Amino acid sequence: MNAKQITLYVALPLVVIVGATAYHRSHRNAELARQAAVKAAGEVTVSLATVEQRPFRLSLPFTGSLLAVNRAELKAEVQGRVTRVAVSEGDRVGRGTLLSTQDEEDLQLAVQAAEAQLAQAKAQADQARRDHERMQMLLEKRSVTRQAAQQAETYFNASVASQRAAESNLGLARSRMHKAQIKAPFEGQVAKRAIQPGEMLNPGQPAFEVVDNRRLEILADLPAEAAAQVKVGMKAAFKLSGTTQAYEGRVAQVAPSLQADGRTLRIRIEVPNPDNSLKSGFFAEGEILSETKQDRPALPASVLTLQGKEAEVFIAENGTARRRKVMVGAEQGGWRPVEGLALGAQAVALGRDQVTDGTRLKVTDTGKGK
Repeated sequence: MNAKQITLYVALPLVVIVGATAYHRSHRNAELARQAAVKAAGEVTVSLATVEQRPFRLSLPFTGSLLAVNRAELKAEVQGRVTRVAVSEGDRVGRGTLLSTQDEEDLQLAVQAAEAQLAQAKAQADQARRDHERMQMLLEKRSVTRQAAQQAETYFNASVASQRAAESNLGLARSRMHKAQIKAPFEGQVAKRAIQPGEMLNPGQPAFEVVDNRRLEILADLPAEAAAQVKVGMKAAFKLSGTTQAYEGRVAQVAPSLQADGRTLRIRIEVPNPDNSLKSGFFAEGEILSETKQDRPALPASVLTLQGKEAEVFIAENGTARRRKVMVGAEQGGWRPVEGLALGAQAVALGRDQVTDGTRLKVTDTGKGK
């Protein structure tokens, strides 16, 4: 490679870099000049969205906690020391899975002892039955006295009673061992483990919590006046605390009467969760949607800055932005109903993040906004 080619390879990238730098600098200077002109003129370029009449399905707001339909707090049934804990929090379990045991070896020995006693009592009862039958045959032949036959019968009856007592003792031993074993009542997941090996448990003391998140529900209390509106089968839309994703459910049950306070109606909303993406325990807030629709003033949801159930919006009045606080409803189809704005009012859409109360506006588009 000669000197001319080397110079060309070195110079060409420098020329490109210098050209790009000059272009970006020129572009930045033009943008700064535009911003300075806007600032000097006191105007911000925006587009507007018009308050329109839009159809919304009638809704009933609700709040409640997302709970597993199958959920159980498992408690100790008998007193005893925990000898084995077979699961940890988060483990998946099947129906009947052993979770923990108390006094395991002692109770197994008690069952074995009761089984041995039953076997002995059964053998004695069988022998007593044979002796009784033989004495009855001899009595018919007058080969033994009636007193001897009666003694054999008495011994037979006592042996049968002893066998029944042994069977009862074995049943009690097995029952104690069964009650000392805490098992999963259904397929699910261990949500809580409250015990450790070596711990002494008392009857009624919580040990585990098992949930099946494949079927969830929300228990919600509606105002009494909602009783005439809410029906089984109505759809429900909701969001969970700390999330923005929308979920759906269905009203599965409406209480036949009001709560004890006489002011609320308890409903149950079923929430399908086949992929276990939702977890029980979240706080839910949403609305039950009716098939009936009603026209209401509305704005695109994208032009509203939400603050709870209120929203902040800038209205264009005589070329100037005016801040307004409005009440808003739940989003449906990308729109939200608004209260406090007249039909035809125009709200700042694109450019609203550069606007404050009193900002002069330069409108480039008037429409639905985005």
